[in-house]
Amino acid sequence: MSGTDYENIAHSLSSLKINLTDEEFADFTIRSSFTAQETEAIAKTFDYLAKRKEETTVSMMLRLSHLPLKYPKTFDNFRFNEVKGKNIDRLDSLRSLAALHAHKNVAFIGPAGTGKTHLAMAFGYECCMKKYKTYFIKMSELNDLFTTARKYGKTGTAISSLVKPSCLIIDEVGHCVFDRENTRLFFDLIDRRYNKEGSYNMVFTSNKQPATWKFNFNEDDSLLCALDRIFDDALIFNFKGESHRGKKCETVALTTVRDNTNGSTEKPVI
Repeated sequence: MSGTDYENIAHSLSSLKINLTDEEFADFTIRSSFTAQETEAIAKTFDYLAKRKEETTVSMMLRLSHLPLKYPKTFDNFRFNEVKGKNIDRLDSLRSLAALHAHKNVAFIGPAGTGKTHLAMAFGYECCMKKYKTYFIKMSELNDLFTTARKYGKTGTAISSLVKPSCLIIDEVGHCVFDRENTRLFFDLIDRRYNKEGSYNMVFTSNKQPATWKFNFNEDDSLLCALDRIFDDALIFNFKGESHRGKKCETVALTTVRDNTNGSTEKPVI
């Protein structure tokens, strides 16, 4: 902790959403004749409670994010040494979450296995660590979600649930085809997030350039409006090169031999 015990206590109480200033608490300690040691102990107690609450909040954000938790994808375990380019620092600076605060969408475009999904998940993980609501969904899952919502008349609820997170990550754009109605719902989602207040953005991954996304949607006007909002203010990372996958793959060559004895110890009759 830094600062006086009273400032630290006020900071902890603010984190715990208890409306009490350092001046008010100082007045309370005077009236209660607390010693310096007692005040320090109280400061440490509230600091512990504030940190525990923060840990609980982060844990909840991660559980609700739909991100992998057993082996999380983070910026720390991304292989930056295998990515080259004069603007590589722009990639590493994503962890600052400036894009979230600036309402700047992020897109990772390139061949399979170049680290797009890892980076998208790492951005989402960092958002959760800073206590921002995050949700990760594959484009095929989004398509199924819209179809199911239409079937049961719950499109409004489905879209609202995807508008709420500060960071919405849509993975593998272009891996499925949206029909006309789902394309319109996709536009509704993008439009509502475009007009969202506070710190927010969207993150996309795709092995197709945005100009070709139109082949995966069936309503040109709605898609064009959606793309206009997505890329109105966006940061696009275009990846080229070989896949990172399979580098630890080990091939073992074996040969099978037909057993003509059928379990018998006798020699086969020719």
